[in-house]
Amino acid sequence: MKHLELYLRKVFTVDLRALALMRIWLAGIVLIDLAIRATDMEAHYSNMGVLPLHVLHQYLWLPQFFSLHALSGLWQFQLVLFILAAGFACCLLLGYKTRLATAATWLLLLSLQNRNPLIEQGGDDLLRMLLFWGIFLPWGRFYAVDAVQACKQGVAPQQTSYFSAATMAYIVQVGLVYFCTALLKNSPEWHTDGTALYYALSLDQILMPLGRLIYPYPELLRILTFSAYYTELLLPFLLLIPFYNAFFRMVVVLVLVGFHIGISLTLFVGLFYLINIASVAGLLPASAMNWIDRRLLGSFRRPQLGQFRHLFGRFRSPVALRVQVAWRSKPLFPKSLLAPMRNGFVAVALLYCVWWNFSGTSLPIYKIPDSGRWLGYLLRLDQHWGMFSPTVFKDDGWYVLEGYTASGINIDLNQEGKEVNYSKPASVVSLFKNDRWRKYSENYLFIHNAYMRPYYCNYLMRRWNEAHPQQPIQQLEVLYMKEPSLPDYQLAVPTREMLCSCANQPE
Repeated sequence: MKHLELYLRKVFTVDLRALALMRIWLAGIVLIDLAIRATDMEAHYSNMGVLPLHVLHQYLWLPQFFSLHALSGLWQFQLVLFILAAGFACCLLLGYKTRLATAATWLLLLSLQNRNPLIEQGGDDLLRMLLFWGIFLPWGRFYAVDAVQACKQGVAPQQTSYFSAATMAYIVQVGLVYFCTALLKNSPEWHTDGTALYYALSLDQILMPLGRLIYPYPELLRILTFSAYYTELLLPFLLLIPFYNAFFRMVVVLVLVGFHIGISLTLFVGLFYLINIASVAGLLPASAMNWIDRRLLGSFRRPQLGQFRHLFGRFRSPVALRVQVAWRSKPLFPKSLLAPMRNGFVAVALLYCVWWNFSGTSLPIYKIPDSGRWLGYLLRLDQHWGMFSPTVFKDDGWYVLEGYTASGINIDLNQEGKEVNYSKPASVVSLFKNDRWRKYSENYLFIHNAYMRPYYCNYLMRRWNEAHPQQPIQQLEVLYMKEPSLPDYQLAVPTREMLCSCANQPE
């Protein structure tokens, strides 16, 4: 047991300053995510949008789900929750009441994601999990208002290294993302043909400029495909090597940062790459953090930061202070029990997450039974890292939103009301307002999601007629110009598929 403990401490000890850096980064991502989502508050989260509450509960809801955002279909109610979430995310960013801010940010993010699963992607799952493990991490001990206050009280941390069940969970979670996505990529295009990246870059819906630049070089794409696959499969094991730990961690950080920057330059993935880069920030070893702390972040540790504490303190009433003192004087559990209970819960949750991940792969293990999945859905520990797996999606194409006007001129709502034209746009990816709409449009294609089609169609027609009373449309057809990706740079002839049609009801 002594050797096992020594191994675990060598492998899973982290630098508190790196955790603080990750906290700041993740809080910033939450704020950016909220800002992006807020531009579609009515469309994605209200009963006037593409997923009314009764449709959510009929087709996508599970009994274990929780969502404050599902309590009302009014966009004004959503606005209040968005503001509340932004407030807690700001507290997390500043490191004020860090554990409470982390728990509240996680809970509100979980609530928001449960409200509309049709626009979620793998990065959202990772963000949710990092915040969940963050509840049990002391990532407010540096670069935080809490750290300044602790320093004033003479309880500043004596060392920057830290080890607990939560640090194990965090590092294992990072490794699971890459190892499990590699296990799920079990098709020849990843293992033998090396054509996965070719097919990925054939998708005009997500193709970015750098991707367009390297697309004509099949041998390069083949090398990059194998490189991506084996990076995901093997790189996580470097985190488990107990010697030269700082060196191997820096290798993991640098490779994954470069890996995700490359993805963001070639494929349109929204915030996915930023979330993944943030996830490895906590792996930075002490030597790297010494340099960052000295050169870049030293100002966060100066006493002047205590002014933030005074700003927060002004809003406290004497009654609130007395309540806080009374609460602190009567803890629910003795401090001697809190750490073992917390570590025990985290260890159980971690084992459950590992089991869940491996249950989704082809590994010969006992799978989680349906009766045991309630905990994963309740706390949203459910995970599936199926990015471009087992094969790359090949039903490429673009949308034409053909509106019929009273004047007899058919217009394309996707082209800001220009006369309809079925030719491929110069940039298909530019048709999407953001990655949330791109993901929604991808889900819109699947037959098992046919229930969602009329709501999108009617929403588009209503919004167009409200914004263009001088040019209303009487009918709208959601068309998909399907252009499947073919091997060896062959070009398919686009075929027109009508996914949905809706019309104004006569008065």
